[in-house]
Amino acid sequence: MQIFGLRKGNDIAIDLGNSNTVLANIDRSLSHPSLVVLSKKDNTLKAVGTQAFEMLGKVQENLKVVKPMKEGLIADFNSTKEMLKAMVALSYPKSNILSGIDHLVAGVPFASNEVERRALRDALEQFKASKTFLIYEPIAAALGIGLDITEPDGKFVVDIGGGITEAVVISLSGIVNHQAIRVAGERFDEDILLHIKKEYNIDIGSNMAEQVKIRVGAATGQLDDPPPPFDLVGKDCLNGIPKRITLDHGEIAHVLDRSVLQIEQAIIQALEDCPPELAGDIYANGIHLTGGGSLLRGLKERIVEKLRIPVHQDAEALCSVARGMMRVLREPGQFQTVLFK
Repeated sequence: MQIFGLRKGNDIAIDLGNSNTVLANIDRSLSHPSLVVLSKKDNTLKAVGTQAFEMLGKVQENLKVVKPMKEGLIADFNSTKEMLKAMVALSYPKSNILSGIDHLVAGVPFASNEVERRALRDALEQFKASKTFLIYEPIAAALGIGLDITEPDGKFVVDIGGGITEAVVISLSGIVNHQAIRVAGERFDEDILLHIKKEYNIDIGSNMAEQVKIRVGAATGQLDDPPPPFDLVGKDCLNGIPKRITLDHGEIAHVLDRSVLQIEQAIIQALEDCPPELAGDIYANGIHLTGGGSLLRGLKERIVEKLRIPVHQDAEALCSVARGMMRVLREPGQFQTVLFK
């Protein structure tokens, strides 16, 4: 089936994530926080992306900050639609989109159902692209890493995003077996936030919890190059006065241990369900880690120690899905079979 016809070269790829949304075309890719600020009165859009992120926890009472995505899927359709519209307008000059989008490709979790995929399709209809396609995110991530998914040998990809972790075995351009859990980068943030409130009686926002994860987050306390301790300022729950505490990577590794263990168990389950014919391929090719959540310090080393299988970390894990989608758009003859409507 030939799904790519005459092309104007005006193609856009969208990786819609819990924490960040990446938009890419042939020239560049841009990442925006997946946030919008809306008016409580009439739900009109007041800010999007970075501007909305900077307003998180600071808006006046007539405004609200909305995260349209949850667990890798659309949770608020209208907010998602407005967010995408604003992000496309911000990312690309109007002169590029006045003539219309040629091909529009968006990623969706393999674990999604038809109702969830329909919500994404409906949100994309506003762009009136000549052709709109979806692609499973683990497939796009594998292409973004540079793997040859058309080969018959197995490729094992673990995509740890903001809201969902998917562990898949890919062979002959298809997913052979799959495990998904709703534990990923945002669960790490929640673990940190709850620990600080319980242990120190201090309230912090999700923004600060993410900063703790970035600055001193770790999957193990045994790091070859540990980060320096991080000073955090939050609000004392008893008197409301700002209070400073110092956190180190060892403490945060202990806090995140349960969630990281769940990701390990999902990887092990995917390996156990793998056809024996592909097990040798995986042992030789290793496990490929990607997605923003995979950047947690020490995660690669912890998985290697647990499974005794080589693990490869994607150096640009935040953009692997978008890169993979652009690879499809650049080489449509080779990869059009991984797209669907």
